[in-house]
Amino acid sequence: MKNLQTTDEIITQSETLQLYHKLILQLNKDFQRAAITEAFLETVSPSELKSKLQEIVFDLYQNHNSEYLNLLYIIDVSEKKIKNIEGKDMVEISKQITYLILLREWQKVWFKEKYK
Repeated sequence: MKNLQTTDEIITQSETLQLYHKLILQLNKDFQRAAITEAFLETVSPSELKSKLQEIVFDLYQNHNSEYLNLLYIIDVSEKKIKNIEGKDMVEISKQITYLILLREWQKVWFKEKYK
């Protein structure tokens, strides 16, 4: 797995390796485990996925902090990486958290595929 720096790179690699569908399924699985009612259609476009995930993260962070923390725990996003997020604008912070969520979910999908 190469070093992916943006959400677009994560999504592009998942499409290139024909694992985008599995990335969506993994997100939905972890959202369900975290009791988050939102889910992504399997036909969601990459741009829609990115924007909807960012909206969900923004809303959870602002309005449902315990659900937000539970989601990060279930997805297994690194606390260190969360603490290292810099930014004063909540929109920018939610973009960075969205990246970390997608990166961790992509790692799960990639490793499952590689070692199945």
